[in-house]
Amino acid sequence: MELYTNLRAGEKGAYLSIVTYIVLSVFKLTVGYFGNSEALRADGLNNTTDIIASVAVLIGLRISQRPPDDDHRYGHFRAETVASLIASFIMIYVGIEVLISAVENMLHPTNEDPEIITIFVSLISAAIMFAVYKYNYKLAEKVKSTAVKAAAYDNRSDAFVSIGTAIGIVAAIIGFPIIDTITAFIIGVIIIKTAIDIFKEAVYLLTDGFDSKFLAQVRAEVENMAQVREINEIRGRQHGGMMLIDITISVNPHLNVRRSHDISDRIEKRIESLNSQAVTFVHIEPYDPKEIVISEDDYHF
Repeated sequence: MELYTNLRAGEKGAYLSIVTYIVLSVFKLTVGYFGNSEALRADGLNNTTDIIASVAVLIGLRISQRPPDDDHRYGHFRAETVASLIASFIMIYVGIEVLISAVENMLHPTNEDPEIITIFVSLISAAIMFAVYKYNYKLAEKVKSTAVKAAAYDNRSDAFVSIGTAIGIVAAIIGFPIIDTITAFIIGVIIIKTAIDIFKEAVYLLTDGFDSKFLAQVRAEVENMAQVREINEIRGRQHGGMMLIDITISVNPHLNVRRSHDISDRIEKRIESLNSQAVTFVHIEPYDPKEIVISEDDYHF
């Protein structure tokens, strides 16, 4: 199944993010400590949360590849969404820790200026994270993985955070040391904001939120089919990278089972052409049995 193949391919992006974040977090925390930069240390802590988030994505991708069983007839595709939810809680915790540390430094400031090397570390980190973002975004588009795309956007935000960190350090070195601490505070806010965005998206998917524009597109496609007399109901939900579409239609009641089945097949293929990850379940009902007249369209596809 293509979806399982895509999930396995998506692991490459998760592994790349994990390795990159481990190296950068250790490097930033070390240089930030010895280079007297609160902002760089906050950026390093930000990357530690990204390690956890990336591991959560990897675990989610792994669990999602498990085949359907007696307790999970639709498979385990929502595991990556649950993992994202857990990661958001961890990120919020670390973000709060960064804010507390920044406030303490504002109340009890030090006179030590950051070392120049911390600027280069921030800029190099920004360049690396932007390169990782480009790779993961292209991978997400190729394998159609919402989890990998979310990780890519997180990579991009980390690149911007590192650029902001460099700006704060420069300001501190030229005589405005409070800017370094303020930058650390802003980084803490960014961590929490990113976590809240991930939380909201995970909750939206877990509560069966769905793209209403895509449903409208599906409705328009099905309504244009001559054999469909009426669309009684149409619903959708996201199941990991898979879309589950439920649609109830009314057709000529005089059609036999084979003709009705052919109509269902056509609808499924039409919706799949809109999104290859869509799995459609079609329920057919008779339409106005007292007045209906069989037309040529009912027998010609």
